[in-house]
Amino acid sequence: MRILRVAQKLYPEVPGGGTYHVHAMSRDQAARGHDVTVLTVTDDPDRPKRERRDGYTIVRRPRTVSLLGNDLSAGVARFLRTAAEFDVVHAHSHLYASTNLAALGRRFGETPLAITNHGLYSQNAPEWLFDLYLRTAGRWTFDQADVVFCYTDEDRSRVWSFGVDSPIEVVANGVDTDRFTPDGPTSDRLDHDESVILFVGRLVDGKRPQDAVQMMSQLPRGLNARLYVVGDGPMRAELMAMAGDEVTFLGQLSYDEMPAVYRAADALVLPSRAEGLPRTILEAFASGVPVVSSRLEHTASIVEQAGETVPLGDVVSYGAAVERVLSNRERLASRGRALAVDSFQWQDTVAATTARLQSLL
Repeated sequence: MRILRVAQKLYPEVPGGGTYHVHAMSRDQAARGHDVTVLTVTDDPDRPKRERRDGYTIVRRPRTVSLLGNDLSAGVARFLRTAAEFDVVHAHSHLYASTNLAALGRRFGETPLAITNHGLYSQNAPEWLFDLYLRTAGRWTFDQADVVFCYTDEDRSRVWSFGVDSPIEVVANGVDTDRFTPDGPTSDRLDHDESVILFVGRLVDGKRPQDAVQMMSQLPRGLNARLYVVGDGPMRAELMAMAGDEVTFLGQLSYDEMPAVYRAADALVLPSRAEGLPRTILEAFASGVPVVSSRLEHTASIVEQAGETVPLGDVVSYGAAVERVLSNRERLASRGRALAVDSFQWQDTVAATTARLQSLL
């Protein structure tokens, strides 16, 4: 099967769960014998226009203009005219202009289109704006797809609530449970004798890292906990100014380092206002690390099996939930590991996605 994967950004040039998902899916489908090309946008003129890496081909086209942080590329539009040479087009996230262009190509072309929903709302724009988008251009983009992939049943219901007519397939996100495991070396970057709390994600408003930082003042003094912040972004200076001595900023770490980082932690905090099914949650569970996250309707039922959820922005409740999770860490760690192994295996994600793409031919 010849797959054209359309992704605004790609790992490792841009770190993050979504970009790594695109990379790992392309790598593993190529390993299964499929011919995979990833079409992406770049603002780095020094990167090659075409590159072979990890078994798949990368085609980069330069950014033409950026609107509200969304890069639009005329080169991507031109390349999509060749979609007839591929068996299927698989675009990632309706939030990006490249996926809108792929939908436009499907409207006037014959090549089947799949779209993976990595989360309905942007981390970088107000929710009211994306409500408007989802009822107009976003809905139209979804409706051009021959299938839409969602991570959970709840997310499928949310997409349907905007009037989307396309078939929706629920394929859970997954994690490599052989890499992310409680057994193995721990990172010496997280050097603390008592409770270690972890935040992993981009330092942008949608991830609400300020809640994790402010939560530390709500923990009992006797707990002797330290927060380690993994990630970078425009809020870093602001967060460092508000943080106390009990917070350490590690910056962006490589994906290869992350299994050892998780193993050194006692709890993960994810206060985001919007997510799909975050890879960070699954990585923590697979590593035997319980999670405290914001109470999002499409992820709460998963998180609460091996952690706790808290109303969005409720810093006091975050502190109390983290204290409870730490006191029950061993029991929750075992539950999280079992959940990841039983229900969120990455190879199952690859197999189900590939089978559904083949069914479109």
